[in-house]
Amino acid sequence: MGKWADLAQSTAPRPHPQFLPGQASWVALRWREDSRGINRRESVSLVLLLPLLLLLGPNRCAVAQRCPQACVCDNPRRHVACRHQNLTEVPTAIPELTQRLDLQGNMLKELPPAAFRDLPYLTHLDLRHCQVELVAEGAFRGLGRLLLLNLASNRLSALPQEALDGLGSLQRLELAGNLLEELRPGTFGALGAVTTLNLAHNALVYLPAMAFQGLVRARWLQLSHNALSVLAPEALAGLPALRRLSLHHNELQALPGAALSQAHGLARLELGHNPFTYAGEEDGLALPGLRELRLDHGALQALDARAFARCPRLHTLDLRGNQLDALPPLQGPGQLRRLRLQGNPLWCGCRARPLLEWLARARVRSDGACWGPRRLRGEVLDALRPSDLRCPGPGAAAAEEAEELAAARPRAPAGAPGEEAGAAGPCPRTCVCVPESRHSSCEGRGLQAVPRGFPNDTQLLDLRRNRFPVVPRAAFPGLGRLLSLHLQHCGLTELEAGALAGLDSLVYLYLSDNRLSGFSAAALEGAPRLGYLYLERNRFVRVPGASLLALPSLFSLHLQDNALDHLAPGDLAGGRALRWLYLSGNRLSRVSPGALGSARELEKLHLDRNQLGEVPTEALEGLPALLELQLSGNPLRALRDGAFRPVGRSLQHLFLNSSGLEQISPGAFLGLGPRLRSLHLQKNQLQTLPALPGLGELDLIDLSGNPFHCDCQLLPLHRWLAGLNLRVGATCATPPSARGQRVKAAAAVFEACLGRTARKAKRTPAPRPGARGTP
Repeated sequence: MGKWADLAQSTAPRPHPQFLPGQASWVALRWREDSRGINRRESVSLVLLLPLLLLLGPNRCAVAQRCPQACVCDNPRRHVACRHQNLTEVPTAIPELTQRLDLQGNMLKELPPAAFRDLPYLTHLDLRHCQVELVAEGAFRGLGRLLLLNLASNRLSALPQEALDGLGSLQRLELAGNLLEELRPGTFGALGAVTTLNLAHNALVYLPAMAFQGLVRARWLQLSHNALSVLAPEALAGLPALRRLSLHHNELQALPGAALSQAHGLARLELGHNPFTYAGEEDGLALPGLRELRLDHGALQALDARAFARCPRLHTLDLRGNQLDALPPLQGPGQLRRLRLQGNPLWCGCRARPLLEWLARARVRSDGACWGPRRLRGEVLDALRPSDLRCPGPGAAAAEEAEELAAARPRAPAGAPGEEAGAAGPCPRTCVCVPESRHSSCEGRGLQAVPRGFPNDTQLLDLRRNRFPVVPRAAFPGLGRLLSLHLQHCGLTELEAGALAGLDSLVYLYLSDNRLSGFSAAALEGAPRLGYLYLERNRFVRVPGASLLALPSLFSLHLQDNALDHLAPGDLAGGRALRWLYLSGNRLSRVSPGALGSARELEKLHLDRNQLGEVPTEALEGLPALLELQLSGNPLRALRDGAFRPVGRSLQHLFLNSSGLEQISPGAFLGLGPRLRSLHLQKNQLQTLPALPGLGELDLIDLSGNPFHCDCQLLPLHRWLAGLNLRVGATCATPPSARGQRVKAAAAVFEACLGRTARKAKRTPAPRPGARGTP
């Protein structure tokens, strides 16, 4: 046997010279003679088997031990590293059993189809800094065990639809630091196991609907350091497991509440370093599980008290580095414990008293410090008491505070350049221009005409709280990069024809709180990309439909709190691209059939706080995409059968709260199928309500604040609610014996009804088969 052992040893392959000394190969033949010998039968078997081993063994071992010359192979750990070797294609001689392959720092440029087909055991693939410009369809097919794919810091400007096919086990995908400008729906459709997707430091400007379809297990989505200015309302749909979303360092100028609220499970949301100027309840941020929200280092100048009313579990709110000089007590986030306000010019005058009282009452810790008045400058909010503010009365003290506040606002330095052509860093003398953020502000300067001479790269221009009743023709020369224009509280009565000429990049126009009653299409020409038009609290009596023809990209129209009394056909003639329409707080008593027909893409319609006596069912015809309908605060009183049938296939959120509802027909919600996610019926006058078996997929139904009469008529509702795993808030008001009990859990209240039904059935036995009836 010693001879055969010597022969086998001589034919066994030798380790590759680049293997580390003393390491065993992946396939090795070992021969040991038993100290007590082996019997003749075993010797014969070995002699017969040895020729086959000699034929197959060397080839198999050679395959196992091969290693490309430019690489280092660590066989026991099954790692191969080929870093910074100027490789132009994936090496072909990599051991088949490799699990980790590091190719970073090469010059691959293009990944062809099935580029890694000979590496079926690969779990980690690093392709950073490889100058990759193209990933062919099916480039990663065959990598069914891959867990991590790192394509960061390359030159990818697009991803073909099937570029990522074959990665069914992938858990982490790194695409940061590329040149991606768009994401096509379906790109990530085959990545059902991915938990982390990193798209930071790209060139994304827009997220389309269903952009991340297929990522059903994704928990962290990184989109920071892009140029995002618009998110489609359904952009984040299909991400049921998402817990963290990073959107900081983008160009979002309004809180994209509709899109964000699609990610129902978010616990952490990072929106810092975006040019927000305002956040309010109308932004629609509804995230029931949100714990941490970062809005730091933006341009926030105002915050509505109910901005986060639909984020009840919010624990930490980061507002550092904004321009907030005041903050109202926040309503809704009952679990808020930390409020970060450092770097804001907080004014600790009399108007800050409600804030201090709320911070103490709600036990919220805050790290903000006072900018003024002078006697309190630098004082930390947590150390102040309401009595420290010295508020004797509304007279002279208020005037003194207003004067000191105006003096405390930062102004341009005395030697700042004016409007001279070619001056370095131009800025009107009475305004402040910040090059870093590309923001210019002349707020509250008492100006009687629109100033000129702003830097050409200005993206946000704030002219609110001045006094110029007219915006003249070509009022904003040289501002072709302007994205957001603020003209609130300026006493405006007219926009002349051509007032917006040259504003080719304008997306947001704020004209709220003025005296406008209308304008011509010519007044709006020159801003073809305008997407958001804010006209709240003006004097409009009709929707300026024909004028909107000049705004082909109009996405959101805000006409809350005007004097509209009727919506007629043609009022939205120019709103063909309109997605969100806000008509809350007007005097609307009628919405004619066909009045909304031009806006077939409408997704959100707010008609709350008007004078509608019934649901405008016929007017809802022709709105196949409607997702949210707000009718709360109207004197509806009753809902008839089929009231929402025209939008039954699309509607997801229906608001009917505070509408004086006394009666709801059993067929009122007929046609509203499994897409409906929330139904708001709180604060009405409902004493009874039929069961709603067709709405079994609801995430939220609110029936609180209704005087339900818990008798046998309510038994079907009790049974239906008992089958829902939801808190509904419905309580019994009558009879007195049941007052305060929850309708859903009041089994004892309805026990008599169940017994009565059983006794009635017992008294009326079923007829026997074949029995003849008694005349």
